[in-house]
Amino acid sequence: MKLLILTTAILLSIVSIPQAAEPADAAPVKIEQAEKQLAAGAQLLDVRTKEEWDKGHLKGATLVTVTEQGFLDKAKAALDPKKGVVVYCKSGGRSAKAAQLLRAAGFTVYDLDGGITAWKAAGKPVVK
Repeated sequence: MKLLILTTAILLSIVSIPQAAEPADAAPVKIEQAEKQLAAGAQLLDVRTKEEWDKGHLKGATLVTVTEQGFLDKAKAALDPKKGVVVYCKSGGRSAKAAQLLRAAGFTVYDLDGGITAWKAAGKPVVK
């Protein structure tokens, strides 16, 4: 009986340990929220490839390809850590990874939900 009580107590204590919550800015942001952040001075980071960039990108963006060696060091060199960063890729997969890396490095990150694909679908402009 004592063993059952002890086991139950241990299991309850493990279950009740608070899990690390994701940062409030971890969820992808809609286009309107990204535009508000940009208007407020956030930086814009495109994490796609150079070939994708050449086909069109958001005006004012900086290109740092997340799949290349040294992404974080290159991003740190290109970005102001005191300003927020709106990050995007084609549809959201690579930018989620980039956002995770940048957040771990201390940046405030807004991951554009749906990437440049959603941006274009909303009729927003791109430049070449």
